[in-house]
Amino acid sequence: MSRLFDHDGAPGSGYAQPSPLIEREDIEVTDTFKRKVMPNWPRISEPEMVRHYTWLSKRNFGIDTGFYPLGSCTMKHNPRVNEVIAQLPGIADIHPLQPDHQIQGLLYIYHEMQDMLAICAGMDAVTLQPVAGAQGEFTAIRCIQEYFRNKGELQRNKVIVPDSAHGTNPASAAMAGFEIIEIPSLEDGRIDLDALRSVVDENTAAMMITNPNTLGLFEIDIAEASEIVHEVGGQMYYDGANFNAILGRTSPGLMGFDAVHYNLHKTFSQPHGGGGPGSGPIGVKSHLAPFLPGPVAARRPLSGEDNPTPANDEFWYYWHQPEFSIGKVQQWHGNAGAVIRCWAYYRRYGKDLKLMSEHAVMNANYLRHRIQEEAKIAGLSDYIVDGAPAEVVKHEFTLSMGKLKEDKGVGAMDVAKGLLDMGYMAPTVYFPLVVPECMMIEPTETESKATLDEFAKKFIQVLALDPETLHEAPITTPVRRVDEVHAARNLWLRHDGVDR
Repeated sequence: MSRLFDHDGAPGSGYAQPSPLIEREDIEVTDTFKRKVMPNWPRISEPEMVRHYTWLSKRNFGIDTGFYPLGSCTMKHNPRVNEVIAQLPGIADIHPLQPDHQIQGLLYIYHEMQDMLAICAGMDAVTLQPVAGAQGEFTAIRCIQEYFRNKGELQRNKVIVPDSAHGTNPASAAMAGFEIIEIPSLEDGRIDLDALRSVVDENTAAMMITNPNTLGLFEIDIAEASEIVHEVGGQMYYDGANFNAILGRTSPGLMGFDAVHYNLHKTFSQPHGGGGPGSGPIGVKSHLAPFLPGPVAARRPLSGEDNPTPANDEFWYYWHQPEFSIGKVQQWHGNAGAVIRCWAYYRRYGKDLKLMSEHAVMNANYLRHRIQEEAKIAGLSDYIVDGAPAEVVKHEFTLSMGKLKEDKGVGAMDVAKGLLDMGYMAPTVYFPLVVPECMMIEPTETESKATLDEFAKKFIQVLALDPETLHEAPITTPVRRVDEVHAARNLWLRHDGVDR
């Protein structure tokens, strides 16, 4: 904790708002709403406050301070021009309840973003309302659920997921009231079509799958899997967390999917982490469009009745409510700040999105082979390739520390903690569950060759450390190794000095 918080009382003086220009003597606050005791918050001057938050920033890992190889949930550079655009007064200072004629610019951006996302994914309609990938999953599943209810097919109560799926897939389906059917993967890490055929029936509502999957492998049989599900009347849901690996090369629509969620805060660079801010829009085929949460941005040809000047002289933009909407999943119109940043990214790099995916795949494969090359030099090859696919991967790859655990008693968590001492944010650990002692690494397209070379070098250095050192790691960070189980079960969500 900062020294600013190491006191029993609340001394000092902080910044104060000026007195109101107009005194309101007619307003009286009753005792019911008055504090009995002043809150025990630190009261500090402006320079002390600035120093405190600067001090906190130096204690964190972040994409602005170094390589952030967090697999599955990409953390990549966010172009600063996106921030400038999102802070323009005509965008940052508007209110969601303003009438349409005052926000034609924002509606234009929303409509264009919806259209762009629909084209990228091969979908027919998009809503920008969900504010996280998991919320997008839940929203898409609810649209599918209402679609079947509207058809009178109330028996469809099962959702199929492969064992390599993101944990949010079965969680989202379960929240909507579905029964989860998990199917195993083949030895090569891909979906088992025979296992899929054995579980689909007239009760199947949907299958949820990521492609490329969490092993970084493209599901080459995905079109056939879609046919199997569609033959029994089920729907195909595409988890778009790994969309950045295929953008511009193929699309969920071409693979046979009916619904998809996009992680705008991942594929299109919006910064995220620590729970937000995020944006998880969904796209759907036309038969699911009437069930989308609204409002969505729509347009019609400009008429003489439209007196205010719109974003251009051709169309009038307005909010539209789908006919059988499942209702809002988020207040207002989603995370507008995230949408604007991602729209700016698309506007700048739209023609190069295919190149973005190609670089992401290239970086992942380069780093994977670079680590293996270093490992051979260090004589540690058996420790890192056990359980990992031998072929070309897409945007991310997995490494198994199973052999290392067996031989030295050092697991994935120990290696992750050792990387913290090397100055790197650790990759994802223990996921996907199908890889023993798994580490998932995703370099993204924004990292240079020099950065990847240095990370590979440090990674191998960590593997070569003695077990005692790794069991104690990290030792150079502000906070030493924490008890994750205790932290998860004993949440500390408030400052001790603040009264309940």
